[in-house]
Amino acid sequence: MPPHQGRWRRIGTALGDMIQRDVLFMEKHYEKVTGSKSRFSFARNERGEPMFEEFAKLNSVIEHNGQKFILFGTGDGIMEYRSPLGEVLRVGLECKSKQTTYSTTSGYSVRNGPKLDHVKQCICYSLMYNVDYYVILYVNASKKGWEMTEADVEKYPDIVAFGLHITNEMRAEVLDHFAGIVDAANLGIPPKIDLGKWTFNDFKQVCALSLSPDELAEIERQVTALQRSSLPEWKKRGPAEALADIYRIRAERELTKEAA
Repeated sequence: MPPHQGRWRRIGTALGDMIQRDVLFMEKHYEKVTGSKSRFSFARNERGEPMFEEFAKLNSVIEHNGQKFILFGTGDGIMEYRSPLGEVLRVGLECKSKQTTYSTTSGYSVRNGPKLDHVKQCICYSLMYNVDYYVILYVNASKKGWEMTEADVEKYPDIVAFGLHITNEMRAEVLDHFAGIVDAANLGIPPKIDLGKWTFNDFKQVCALSLSPDELAEIERQVTALQRSSLPEWKKRGPAEALADIYRIRAERELTKEAA
């Protein structure tokens, strides 16, 4: 991993840590400052520790559509929300960082809501921690400037929150997908390569080298069609770079064979 990517990841982790500390500070100091009790606090585990990260690590065995698999994770937090009427609801917290530009948390950039992958992650956590509500909080490390007008702050906020009400239908859709993966693995049927997720694919070499000529040709047609489409350039770039990476891996293997 290049050094800048390592720093990127560590900054993202630090942003999540900051939000967790803020919630803990709210529990202790919010009432002193505002005169009102904080609506949110972290739920506690059986040892009295706040329910986040290592304190909330779980292995959940799931059986669905005749398949058995495990959901594993350490969420950013399970909170308790106290309504004005005194009702207490368990609410999950998932923090996501933005670092490229201050505009990524603008109203225009987030007009379509949270990323689908982030929603699905929260759905998995809802199964593990038995919660129906989740907050996805985007925290932007990039700012337009130190001094900002009220209009700038409103247009380019550095945090944006989305609330989710997770239904059984949403859970079933995710579990159907996982059960299908397990079934395909048992039958020895590998899934098609998703070029949009190539960057964080931990099995690039195996995937690239196991492609049949027909599968490679299908990917080439897919990338060609994308390049000719009216999609913005940044959406075309990822699949094209993924295909170039596949070519590179396969070429390096051929050179290794020739050298041997």
